[in-house]
Amino acid sequence: MKKTVYMETTVPSYYYNQRPAPEMVALSQWTRDWWDNERQDYDVVSSSAVIDELRQGEHPLKQDKLDLMKSVRLLPYTDEIGQIVDVYISRRIMPNDPRGDALHLAYASFYKCDVLLSWNCQHIVHYQKVGHIQTVNQMLGLHVPALLNRDLNE
Repeated sequence: MKKTVYMETTVPSYYYNQRPAPEMVALSQWTRDWWDNERQDYDVVSSSAVIDELRQGEHPLKQDKLDLMKSVRLLPYTDEIGQIVDVYISRRIMPNDPRGDALHLAYASFYKCDVLLSWNCQHIVHYQKVGHIQTVNQMLGLHVPALLNRDLNE
């Protein structure tokens, strides 16, 4: 059975990255390699929160990023996900702004995704948050997805 990977906004963003800094080029290359060569080995899902974030503001290749998401199954929003987000914010797992980070974690937890794939190392994939996320998710009776930004086989 394939692992379920919840993909948040940074993945399509880095797929179409145009910033020339070496670390940005490396992240973009890794993202393209994974998307083009390994994605089919996983059940990749996402949410309308990603679509909403990609639609906001002006950024290069915006439509290309949105088009990339057309092949990804979007998980439906439920009121329970909104309640989970409120707990994450009140327990200071994620900042209130941007609310989307808490929303991504709530989707991945609620739908029991194996992995939450992100390049957001400040709010989502941060080593100091793992224990706090585990504690709160256990308190809520939720699954704890692996929070990864590199090798999905870890």
